Amino acid sequence: MNDIGTLYIVPTPIGNLADITHRAISVLSEVDLIAAEDTRHSQKLLQHYAISSRLISLHDHNESARAIQLIEKLQAGQNIALISDAGTPLISDPGYGLVSKCRDAAVSVIPLPGPCAAITALSGAGLATDKFKFSGFLPVKSKARQQALDELKHEPSTCVFYESPRRVLDTVKL
Repeated sequence: MNDIGTLYIVPTPIGNLADITHRAISVLSEVDLIAAEDTRHSQKLLQHYAISSRLISLHDHNESARAIQLIEKLQAGQNIALISDAGTPLISDPGYGLVSKCRDAAVSVIPLPGPCAAITALSGAGLATDKFKFSGFLPVKSKARQQALDELKHEPSTCVFYESPRRVLDTVKL
């Protein structure tokens, strides 16, 4: 019987393909399978580093069913890497369901350090970094977005949140 495989959480570059660790390249090259948020997007990164590991999609719309399939593969001894389009998986990206199911199934989960858009932006913003609140993506609807921003007005620490490029100007105006 095979040993249980390992799920690796592998951060990917945020824009510049050179912003990837040697360890991330090594893990991506050695795993049996890579679960990617968008396989077409991820294929560019893999081609750039001549990584031939097989890709499978894992996104918000298929994560529940896909997690069950991936757990079976991990329990059969395969090693799998989880990547998102850019940055660290699970940080406002898919993966929570899979990692949670791995923990329930006693499958080893190893997160690798690497790029995270929130931390990268915070480190260069000139704002206090000793204490901050990360709120993920703001709501899409303007009334809910305004309410979320109103709730953050009295937060004593630096507030970090993600916003869609299409809505960033409207959000700043709020």
